[in-house]
Amino acid sequence: MGKIFAERTPVDEAIRQISRSEISRVGKESVEIFQACGRILAEDVIAKWDVPHFDRSAMDGYAVRAEDTFGASPTNPVILRLVGEVDIGEKPCCIERGKAVRVSTGSALPEGANAVVMLEYAKEIEGSVEIYRSVTPWENVSKRGEDVRMGEVVLRKGEILQPQDVGVLASLGYSEVEVIRRPKVAVIATGNELIEVGMNPEVGRVVNSNSPMLCCAIREMGCEPVYMGIVEDEFGKLRDAVSKALSTDAVIVTGGTSVGKRDLVPEVVEEMGEIIFHGVSMKPGMPTGFGVIEGKPVLLLPGFPVACILAFYTFFPEILAKLTGVRVVAKRGEKVRARLSRRIPSQPGVRTFARVVVRNGIASPVRTSGSGILTSMVKANGIVVVPEEKEGFEEGELVEVTLIRDLVEVL
Repeated sequence: MGKIFAERTPVDEAIRQISRSEISRVGKESVEIFQACGRILAEDVIAKWDVPHFDRSAMDGYAVRAEDTFGASPTNPVILRLVGEVDIGEKPCCIERGKAVRVSTGSALPEGANAVVMLEYAKEIEGSVEIYRSVTPWENVSKRGEDVRMGEVVLRKGEILQPQDVGVLASLGYSEVEVIRRPKVAVIATGNELIEVGMNPEVGRVVNSNSPMLCCAIREMGCEPVYMGIVEDEFGKLRDAVSKALSTDAVIVTGGTSVGKRDLVPEVVEEMGEIIFHGVSMKPGMPTGFGVIEGKPVLLLPGFPVACILAFYTFFPEILAKLTGVRVVAKRGEKVRARLSRRIPSQPGVRTFARVVVRNGIASPVRTSGSGILTSMVKANGIVVVPEEKEGFEEGELVEVTLIRDLVEVL
């Protein structure tokens, strides 16, 4: 065993060896969308219908036939007959030539109308409306399917669902969604000196701090920890514990990974399966090892707490990628620098949150980005904030982008 440990593997090479290992992937399950945030999509999401599924007003004002307003101006207003009102949630009426209907932002557009005149360019007078500005067809209208078209792939397999994704799922009629099952990860602590949390330590005994620490870290990564307890440094007991732990998707063993006479864990794993590496070129964490038994990954972590948690954060993400088929390249909330593919305009005195897609160092603003277009938050993976004192950013300018979703690579 000393010989195996002496052959220390560089950290990056150790991660590559994990990525090349034959590891069984976890299955999928259906969850309610209220619990779907943070889960990995197991299949593409297809739009069941158009969003919005009807033409609606994008402004408070008057629904009209655009042709009826042509030539309108403050000095030569067009007068239309006011024939009703459509509030939000009400079924629309129908208008004919020369007529108008009062509408609110979000209310259904009356049949026959094809534009909305904003309130500030109109005035009601004794059952009629004076129009002081002409509108073009479909001006101030959010058209059916403007956000999502029926049959469109809205979210792709492998995406880690964010709150805005859940909002789109809801708008498309999905109450449940297929996601990758959370991997179950067994945690085994080894060492004759260990005692459980809550027990009073005696001379020579050590409280098992690694297990609760690792269980929290495992849960933080979207997995389900399964604590298997403390196992003595005895080959048969260690073998039985590992065998039992193979009912989960992955196994983590802390302690017993060095080269002392009681460091038996690598020997157990080697007998039951295959040791891929044992001993890495990192400090702390040198005794870290990794093996595979029956397609299940087994991560061997040092017993000292700092070495244990650092090695976990170094190697477990790649194990998780193998289990789920999705590798996280960058985390939501990270800030990256990118060059704009085109200008982002902004009004002075207004802080603008521009949605962008970052790829290969280029930030491309999302073209359809109205406040009601939720898919602009789904298609985008980052936000560029234009401060109040600037009138936008220019094409080619280097800007800071805050990621609003995990960037992933589907394996």
